[in-house]
This record gives sequence, C-alpha cells and structure tokens, in this order.
Amino acid sequence: MTTIPRMKAEDSTDEMVRALGEAGCLVVTDAFDAEARAEVAEAMRPHLDSLPAEWIETDDPEAFYPGHTRRAIAVVERAPAARALVAHPVSEALCKHHLGPNCEQHQLHVTAAIEIGPGARAQILHREEDPFPIFPLPRPALIVASMWAVSDFTTDNGGTLLVPGSHRWSADRAYTPDEVVSAEMPAGSVLYWMGGTLHGAGANVSDSRRFGVILTYSVGWVRQEENQYLSIAPETVGTLSLELQALTGREAHGSLGIFDPRVIQVADG
Repeated sequence: MTTIPRMKAEDSTDEMVRALGEAGCLVVTDAFDAEARAEVAEAMRPHLDSLPAEWIETDDPEAFYPGHTRRAIAVVERAPAARALVAHPVSEALCKHHLGPNCEQHQLHVTAAIEIGPGARAQILHREEDPFPIFPLPRPALIVASMWAVSDFTTDNGGTLLVPGSHRWSADRAYTPDEVVSAEMPAGSVLYWMGGTLHGAGANVSDSRRFGVILTYSVGWVRQEENQYLSIAPETVGTLSLELQALTGREAHGSLGIFDPRVIQVADG
C-alpha cells in the first residue's frame, strides 16, 4: 500500500473509519474554513515568532526536531478557534472506533502549531506511540493523530511523510524509500494517522512556509505527552465545554485521575 486515502468532510464517517484502519492514514478535505484558519494562525503567530533564534536556525542532523522549524504548544489555551477542531465530529468518530476498544474514554494528547520554514530537513520517521515501548510492535491502538492544514501542504514545502500500512508492521519490518508518501493537501484539510504509522515532517525545499496544527489523542489511561493541566490556565478551564474539559483530562478514567469537584469548580456546560 503506497497511497493515502482521500475523502471529503461530508463523506461517511464509517468509510473514514475503515480507510484509516486499513491504510493507517487518511486525508479529509474541506474540514475547516478560511476564517478558522486565519483565527488560529493569528492567535499562534506571536508564540511562534517569539521563539529564540537559536531554537529555530540551529540544526543538529541527529536531533528529532529539524532546524528552521517553529513549534508552539498550548493550542487550546492560546487559540480559541482551535477548540472546535479538538472536538471535531470526525476526530471523535475515528477516536471512538480505534481507541474505544482499548479504553473507557480517550483524551487530548498533544497540541502544537508547527511552521516548517525553507531549508528545513526531513524529520526522522517515527511512530506517535514510540514513548510506550512496553508494548511490542505492532502495538494495540493507543493514539490517533491529526494534522490540520492551515496552509497548503505540498511535497516541496515539507508535507508530512507517511508509510501507509506500517501501523501493522512488526519490529523487524523496515520501510523502503518507495513506500514513503507525501501527504499533499490543500489548506482546510486534515490528515489523520494511527499512532503506529511511521511518519515525519518532510523537507522544505520551497521558498514558502508550511503551517499546520497537530492534535493527537490517546487512550485515557496513559500519561499525556503534553501536560494539558499546565498548558491550560485555571481560569480558562471553566470556559470550556464539558466535552473539552473531559478531552483535556479533567474527567476520571475509571479509578484513575479522581478528584473532588468542590476543590476545582468546573463549568456546568
């Protein structure tokens, strides 16, 4: 399998579930409009521009994050327009199907605005589930990831590279160059991939910047990669919908994460 399935936001979510499970990746076009893209970009711009120059320009070829790349987390706190993306119905359907059998509820795992500038090298291909090596490959479904295209994604400007089908591979199965595919998609699209799918940002050999927002979800019983409790200000929590409060980890997963609501008041919806 060397292609990434493509569907439209209005297509059947059952078909999206099937395609993602089979290929380990999926592009959905027309997922969010130009106004939402502009609002997210405007909200995250100051945080991307304020990063120290040495973080951006310096590049160690062995480092996980390539140089010429800006990355700012805490998207729920910093970009209110992105909150609708976090709780998007397509994401919810995909997570419920693929993560649901392995947990009582899923949670938001990582949020980040990522801007890949000209001259950035390709990222090392990896799996979102690599921080959980206790599980042998192929692992049970622990993570579903999404990348929301605020700008166009092309092969030349660093569109995400993926290896379709690799979420089903054992540890001794290596990929070959012809199995790596670039997720080209217009602004307003969203790319989904399973946590076991090999992927990474592509090299930017263009003169434009590639801007996207990554939102990943995990089973509710693992430690979130981004600490949502510290990424969202206490005064913001009460303004979030109950759905978003639960997604960001403010709901117990069975006996894990219990709390007394009289200590921290939450919104009633």
